[in-house]
Amino acid sequence: MLRRILASSRYIMILPVIATFLGSLALIVYETVVLFVTALSIQDRSLTPKSVKIFAVGVVEAVDVFLIAIAVYIISIGVYSLFVDDKLPLPAWLEIDNLEDLKGNLVSVVIAVLAVLFLREAVAWDGTSDIAAFGVALALVVAALAFFLTKINARRK
Repeated sequence: MLRRILASSRYIMILPVIATFLGSLALIVYETVVLFVTALSIQDRSLTPKSVKIFAVGVVEAVDVFLIAIAVYIISIGVYSLFVDDKLPLPAWLEIDNLEDLKGNLVSVVIAVLAVLFLREAVAWDGTSDIAAFGVALALVVAALAFFLTKINARRK
């Protein structure tokens, strides 16, 4: 009886799957609306280099939010695949066989988010702040995450 209870308890993981899926969907829909509103509002202004730069920053910020939504979506799929249905048809790059695969996919997306974060700062940079220090700090974090990924990949082989 305890065995049946424990085997069935894995379905409790449906709750975080649904929550993360809905969170990802909400981020995607919200940021899509924000991007369209930003694009439509540019018609009210003249097309100056400053207004184009403001729009470019808005687009880069949207990409940042979309990447975060992708990370949350990967978590949703990964938890579902690990706990509920390991036969879920997924592209090869998204197949998750264990927690290490899920962490690897998530870290890869986090690295992309950090790169977009730096891009956003670089595009918006007005020359007054020290962007180099910010870039070095992000580079250190990315290097640590890349090292983590190499360790995960080495364990897979």
